[in-house]
Amino acid sequence: MTVPVVTFTVAGQPSGGGGKGRAYTVVFDGDCRVCTKLSHVLERWDIQQLLEVTSSQSPGVIARFPWIPVHAYADALQLIAADGTTWQGSAAIEQLLTVLPRGKWIAWIFEIPFARGIADRFYRWFARNRYRLGCGAHCQSRPLNVMWDEIDKA
Repeated sequence: MTVPVVTFTVAGQPSGGGGKGRAYTVVFDGDCRVCTKLSHVLERWDIQQLLEVTSSQSPGVIARFPWIPVHAYADALQLIAADGTTWQGSAAIEQLLTVLPRGKWIAWIFEIPFARGIADRFYRWFARNRYRLGCGAHCQSRPLNVMWDEIDKA
């Protein structure tokens, strides 16, 4: 039995970071159209409802995972297990592929020698360029660190 210890609220409303009692929480960049589309793919593949998928801009997310540096949400996808174990970037994708039934068809790729290094390099390239890869004019002109610099100052 799981008993919630803390419930996060923002302006008196339950936050997006409050949790759904799932085994994993996936935190993605909700300002990125590509990331948002990929989050919908994860939700479709999650037939066992193991994942809580939320954007990093959802109220309460940053407070819910205080061990994750604020800038890390802009740098990479975050995957957090119920016990607090955290993966980011290509490591998060590899872990997701191992837990999702449809992902197991692809997860074997990470067993090929050098595949993890290549996946990590590709992920970092994609993350740096995601606002140019299908997001739109508003994202291309938005520096990645604007929102996070404001939060760090607060």
